[in-house]
Amino acid sequence: MQAAIPILRIFSEEKAREFYLDFLGFTQDWQHRFDPTAPLYLQVTRGDLVLHLSEHYGDATPGSALLIPVDDIAALHAELQANDYPYARPGIRDEDWGRILEVADPFGNRLRFWQRTA
Repeated sequence: MQAAIPILRIFSEEKAREFYLDFLGFTQDWQHRFDPTAPLYLQVTRGDLVLHLSEHYGDATPGSALLIPVDDIAALHAELQANDYPYARPGIRDEDWGRILEVADPFGNRLRFWQRTA
């Protein structure tokens, strides 16, 4: 087996690109539409993390949550703060099981970036 690729439901190509590409720093690998008026399906990556974003009804449920391990959560936090995204100003919270930086996309999906602590 290989790593799973999460599929996240999106409702706006413009908002998805603004959030995932511009704010979070993902790169678009490819996109697909069955025809020019069909829903968008695309793959984005950042490092080893691969996500599929889909406008297709039934592909995924809005409001999903991902736990994404990171090596340096403080560096990620500084990068996101510098991007000055007007719809999110995430902070870092310390839990017994690690440090968390959580951000919600425009479609209600939650990305929880997690750095394990000793």
